[in-house]
Amino acid sequence: MVATSAALLSELDAIYGWPPERWAEVLHRVTKFFLSHAEGLTAHQITLFDDVFVRLMDRADSELLAQISLQLAEAKCTLPQATRRLALHEDESVSLPILKSGHLEPALLIEAAQSCGNKQRLAIACRNDVVPSVSQALVRCGDQAVHRALAENKGAKLSEDSWAQLVKLGESDQGLAERLDRRRNIPLPLKRQLHAKLEDTRMRALNAMPGVMRDQIENTIATTAISGNSDLADYASAHANMVELARKGKLKDSTINRFVVNGEYTNIIAALALLSGSPVEIIQRLIVCDNVDGLVVACKASRLDWSTARGILKHRPGHPPISAEELENARKTFETFSLSAAQRTVRF
Repeated sequence: MVATSAALLSELDAIYGWPPERWAEVLHRVTKFFLSHAEGLTAHQITLFDDVFVRLMDRADSELLAQISLQLAEAKCTLPQATRRLALHEDESVSLPILKSGHLEPALLIEAAQSCGNKQRLAIACRNDVVPSVSQALVRCGDQAVHRALAENKGAKLSEDSWAQLVKLGESDQGLAERLDRRRNIPLPLKRQLHAKLEDTRMRALNAMPGVMRDQIENTIATTAISGNSDLADYASAHANMVELARKGKLKDSTINRFVVNGEYTNIIAALALLSGSPVEIIQRLIVCDNVDGLVVACKASRLDWSTARGILKHRPGHPPISAEELENARKTFETFSLSAAQRTVRF
């Protein structure tokens, strides 16, 4: 094997006029040969292969290097020079496979974190094992997505200084702060500081939310037109039916779920108005408005379960299906509002 590698190295030195196709062919052959013998190579043989790869890579384009990077990322041993060339390559399709592999030295990862782009840093931050020195370089990079990935990666080890820097950054980045708060290995004093900050932010948001939502609902009332359709306009009969159901103790989630299944939104609007203490005209506008926050609060004020409220949101007439993101935000709003705050917000 040594003789074969040495001969190939000598041949490469002697022939520089090959066309790109020939270089690509040789590089593929060498890669296949290396991967099939990687587990049993001596240090001297690895050095020979490394020299061959570097000389071949000088003549390869990014597309070919990306293929080689994917293959070498799975190798049982590392070629130091070739790996460094690939890891620091400006084309992310070349560098990312190697940066995600498990055989890189911290010094190379730090160099990549300091010199490459944010996608490369993000790949490093998501590695299964990130040592403190690498984490420190990532913390200093100044990219929000990298900081959040690092905070979320349980395989990332951080020094106390790095934890402190992330906690400081979390003061202006709620998403980062929430991720840090879920980490069990953060130093206790920093954990307490972070938790106190999050709790203060949460309480401020809770206190402000009814007023903000009230303003939004008032804007909805002022700007949302109601259809002239008789099914949505005449609620006298529906209101009378809801009063009777309430008197018998039957105006509850199971009944409203049945209205949802049957598409009886006249009954739903009348029920929400009665249960929340809000005028029918308000509920009408909240049903047809594109923004669902006001309707979510009305459901909460009506003492409905989230599953019932979700059904109402998902099947509003004349609206496309609600997205998963909108539904998740609606759930958070529903769970954040207390019953009393919701009732104060929707009663006019």
